[in-house]
Amino acid sequence: MQSKIDGTVMQMLTVHLHKGESVYTESGGMAWMTGGIEMSTNTRGGLMKGLGRSLAGESLFMTTYTSGVDGAWVVFTPEAPGKIVELDLAPGQVWIAQKDAFMVAQESVDLAIHFRKRLSAGFFGGEGFILQKLTGPGKAWLEVDGETVEYTLRDNQMLKIDPGHIAAFESTVTYEIETVKGLGNILFSGEGLFLATLRGPGRIILQTMPLSSLAAKIARFIPKSG
Repeated sequence: MQSKIDGTVMQMLTVHLHKGESVYTESGGMAWMTGGIEMSTNTRGGLMKGLGRSLAGESLFMTTYTSGVDGAWVVFTPEAPGKIVELDLAPGQVWIAQKDAFMVAQESVDLAIHFRKRLSAGFFGGEGFILQKLTGPGKAWLEVDGETVEYTLRDNQMLKIDPGHIAAFESTVTYEIETVKGLGNILFSGEGLFLATLRGPGRIILQTMPLSSLAAKIARFIPKSG
């Protein structure tokens, strides 16, 4: 299997498959493909697992693309302007991603929901209580809003972040939410009530343009009825 990411702010992912190789995505995730590829749509793991994925922003049904010939390829495109990020997961390696970040993965990668252990992180974290968990081995691709920035945190190294800018992080990274200190900061900084703290060790991927921020900006220019 080979893959290629093309484009800048509206990227596309092309996955080249050998005979017998497969990838899966949420329903409607494929843009175009060559002949020789079979599609199979199901709940992938049963109804309960499918319902769990739907809570994490994905569709109830997933579609698997299996090549019956050598040299076939499939193209996938994201739903919003941003970047496609490739993760190469070792056996048992886990990444935690924001809701609705999953795009495509090899058959060997497991996709499941992930609950934040601390209720405060879930209720006030900016992306909801439910996240996505990807477990290796295999390759997976995420769609991230805006540009991406990646950091590798050392043991106990800390980074404070507006929660909406967190795209994904390794499971070794801890996530906490704290209240912004100072009444003036809360009322006039425009940064909201909460900040997220990511603490190493592990890799983190941040996004420069949360889709929620873009939607709020656009909403200001939409005429209101009456």
